[in-house]
Amino acid sequence: MTGQARHVVTGPAAIADGQGGFSIETIEVDPPGPGEVRVAMSAAGVCHTDHASLRWPGPLVMGHEGAGHVESVGDGVHGLEPGQPVLLNWAIPCGDCFQCMRGAQALCERTHELDVPRLGSSRAHAGGTRLRGEPVARSFHLGTFASHTLVRAEAVTPLPPDLPLDTACILGCAVMTGVGSVVNVAAVSPGESVAVMGCGGVGLNVVQGARLAGATTIIAIDRQPSRLQRARELGATDLILATDGDPQAVVDAVRALSDGRGVDHAFEATGVPALAFLPLQLVRNGGNALQVSGAHGDGCVELPRFFWNKRYLTPLYGDCVPARDFPRLFAWVAQGKLELDSLVSHHYPLEGLDRAFADMLDGHSAKGVLRIA
Repeated sequence: MTGQARHVVTGPAAIADGQGGFSIETIEVDPPGPGEVRVAMSAAGVCHTDHASLRWPGPLVMGHEGAGHVESVGDGVHGLEPGQPVLLNWAIPCGDCFQCMRGAQALCERTHELDVPRLGSSRAHAGGTRLRGEPVARSFHLGTFASHTLVRAEAVTPLPPDLPLDTACILGCAVMTGVGSVVNVAAVSPGESVAVMGCGGVGLNVVQGARLAGATTIIAIDRQPSRLQRARELGATDLILATDGDPQAVVDAVRALSDGRGVDHAFEATGVPALAFLPLQLVRNGGNALQVSGAHGDGCVELPRFFWNKRYLTPLYGDCVPARDFPRLFAWVAQGKLELDSLVSHHYPLEGLDRAFADMLDGHSAKGVLRIA
């Protein structure tokens, strides 16, 4: 069959050990089975989730955001061919489960493995990726910090041929999560007000999403002046330089910029558990508070913070529906409405992942990208 490879490929990958460390190892990747695609990775975005994955059960091929070229396809795969540039996504919708049928493909029950005997899994075939001869798991069923990845065809979206892969790769998570949380989940309307805490990869795309949605007040909050400047360039109308240990100053500043009542929508994109509920203090009565960072850990909130008629939402992946959302993102990029180049502040080789993590954690980088090939 055209496009079907019958050989195993080997190449480098970043492998998390489950104890906070990682190493660059050689993995083996099978040819694609039915309904699968093998992708030669070109670039992958780095975010806080990847750093957290260092302590997930290991060994684990790291990375959940990336772009590359189709290397080969399995039986039953249509619309994809070798050499085609593609974006990976981790929604991987089956299209048939309860959640997919109601349009909530980011909550696909096959991908979340709620009923594997009945629905199956969104993983590629068992043992398709190996480390030292033993099957190895991949982050988010993708494992993008590697020379090759083997995925279900539903995880693959063709990219416009003129879109550079080392910027396009961030569309697969940071951009989708930030913009999607604004336009799909909060459903920000023209003329409304937005505040976003944290101006990293996701937060900057909340700013972009708010601008695209027509918000007239977009308040960016961060501890790093350089990140705030990027937020300004992407559409923020007001900037708040936060200091550690003084959340009340942020609350007061946001209220001063919103006629004393709070904004219509407030987003937490810091990844700091202690700040997860702070958006409740930034929104007006009847407003939306959204925790979009996926922060884990203990959090505490006084129940009156929910008063009155406030909605607290924890959207997953910007409520991504790949067939709907990615073509829309591509169109916005082509029209000059959605910026990608300035979002990527640093590039690194795969072997520079430790530096990418250090720059991210120190606040020196807004968004780092690994150039894999």
